[in-house]
Amino acid sequence: MDLITAPEVVSAAQKLMTAFAATDTDVYFDCFTPDATFLFHSHPDLLTSRGEYRALWQHWLEEGWRVAECASSNPHIQIAGPCAVFSHDVQTVVDVAGTRETLHERETIIFTRTESGSVLAVHEHLSPAPASSKANS
Repeated sequence: MDLITAPEVVSAAQKLMTAFAATDTDVYFDCFTPDATFLFHSHPDLLTSRGEYRALWQHWLEEGWRVAECASSNPHIQIAGPCAVFSHDVQTVVDVAGTRETLHERETIIFTRTESGSVLAVHEHLSPAPASSKANS
């Protein structure tokens, strides 16, 4: 299996973030492997598949949730053979039934090269951004 490259990670991350920012469900979930795992500070359990997360996402949509804006900053890529760790700061504005909330978070996404050669996310971990960080200093 070929090593993953930084430009491939940037491209995969941009596609994922663009789909998330547009609340484009199909394109967003196509950015993950079926067995991807998800660990969110806002959810009590580890989500152990893309399907499990998609069901949660659908529940959010049914409650009137959508992404109004999303901006990524301070990206960092660490290549690890056929995988890469992509970390960044994320500022997201969500709209839930007409009420907007701005979230400041840090996210780590593990990308891998699949057997077909595409680069997809296999794990996502989201945590709240600390009150004071390098980004804020």
